[in-house]
Amino acid sequence: MSNMGSNAALLRFTRDGGDVSGIRTNAAAELLGVSPNTLRSWERRFGYPKPRRTQGGHRQYDLAELEALRRALQETHNISSAIEVARQRGEGPSSPLRLLDAFDHFDEASADRVLEESLAVRSVERSVEEVLLPAVEMAQGREAREAEHELACRWATGWLHAARRVVAPPTRIQGVLLFDSSTKLDVETLHVQALELSLRRAGFRTLLLGFDLPPERVVRAMRALDPTAFVFCGGEATLDVVGRLVYTVRQVGSAAPVFEYRESMPVTGEHAIPSLGSVPSEAIERLKAYVDSGRLEQVVVVPESKAAKRAGTGAAPGGVRLAARQ
Repeated sequence: MSNMGSNAALLRFTRDGGDVSGIRTNAAAELLGVSPNTLRSWERRFGYPKPRRTQGGHRQYDLAELEALRRALQETHNISSAIEVARQRGEGPSSPLRLLDAFDHFDEASADRVLEESLAVRSVERSVEEVLLPAVEMAQGREAREAEHELACRWATGWLHAARRVVAPPTRIQGVLLFDSSTKLDVETLHVQALELSLRRAGFRTLLLGFDLPPERVVRAMRALDPTAFVFCGGEATLDVVGRLVYTVRQVGSAAPVFEYRESMPVTGEHAIPSLGSVPSEAIERLKAYVDSGRLEQVVVVPESKAAKRAGTGAAPGGVRLAARQ
C-alpha cells in the first residue's frame, strides 16, 4: 500500500509508533540540493527547518519538514517564500495539507507515505477522519483542479478498500445493512466507505448495498445478514424510495431500527429518523449505544392514503410516509 521501503535509510518509526526519526545535516542538505552550510544558514536566519539535537549534539532534521520545503522550493524558487509555504504544509508527521499537496502533484507514492506516517501515530479511524477525508474535502470544488480532485477520490477509495480487506473477522453478532444513495465518486461516497470500514473494525457484521436496488432484490441479502440495524447514507435519498424500502423490510418480518448518517434523509419533524452523526467514530459510538442498550425505536411505514384519510386530505395512490412507532 506504500513505498516506504525505499526511504528506510531516511525514515523509521519507533517501536511504539510515537516518534519519527530524523536525518543528519549532510543527508538533509543533499535532499534539498544545497550545501550543509546553506542549510545551517537557513536555520539561523529563518528558524526553519528546525532540527533536533542528539545526545551527542548532532543535528537531526525531520523528514516531513524537509519534504515540504523541497516541494515548496520547486514551486517558488525563493527560500523565504518556500519556507512560508512549507510551514503551512508541514504540520506534524502527517496532515491533510501534506496529503493535498501529494494529490496536487499526482504523487500517489507520497500520498501513501503520508498515511503510513499517520498510522504510526494515529489509529486507522483517526487517520481517516483527521487526514484522509479532510484532504479530499479540501481538494473538492477548486477551479481548474478537477483532475486532482478525481485522483484524490480514486486514491482514497483504493486506500479504504485495501484497509477493509485486512480487517479481522466480526466479533459481534449484530449485523448492519448500509444503503448507499451516493451516485458519483465524491467526498460523500468516501464517507460511506469510511463508515463501512469503521463498522467492520468495530466488529459488526456489515453489508453495503446500493440505494437504487429494487426493494424486492434486497430480501436475500437481508435473510443472509439478519440485520440488527439499517443505515441510510450517501446524501442522495428521496423520501418515497426510503419509505418503500423500509416498507419492504417490514413486510419480510424485520423489526430492526432504521438510522440515517450525515443527514442523508429528507425527513424532519415528527417523521425524523435517528441520526448516527457525521463522522464514522461518532456513528460507531451511537450505534453501539443503541444496540447495547436494547432501547431501539422502530420506524414504521404508513401508506400515504391512510395517513391522508386520517388527516382528511387526498394523496396520490401508493405513496408512503415514515413515522416512529408509538
